[in-house]
Amino acid sequence: MGRGYRTARLSEEIKKLLGEMLIREIKDPVLKENMISITGVSVTPDGSYATCYFSVLGRSLQGASKDDKKNVLAALDRAKGLMRREIGKKIKLRHVPELIFKIDESMEYGRYISHVLDELKTEEVEDEE
Repeated sequence: MGRGYRTARLSEEIKKLLGEMLIREIKDPVLKENMISITGVSVTPDGSYATCYFSVLGRSLQGASKDDKKNVLAALDRAKGLMRREIGKKIKLRHVPELIFKIDESMEYGRYISHVLDELKTEEVEDEE
């Protein structure tokens, strides 16, 4: 349990730091104009890679467009070095994990499932009438 516990703590700490950096330290206009949420971080057992999942909250109910997501992904990749350096300063580690950013599609999928369930409920009500 010791090793898994350490990576889980490191994942949560990196997630918290990335969120703070997006708010306060990163000056990229693409990242400032979009609302970005770091939804999860998964660190490999050896601590060499950290996969960071993020979602882009769009301005409409449908969510962000694919172009917005790709632009944010590119901006995060550009800021990867700065983020990694800041993580190294704030967390005492021998080796700071390499950051890998991936788009988290779970919110869109949840929205889709909710829409399908709502349609089923309306069909059920129409059948009863």
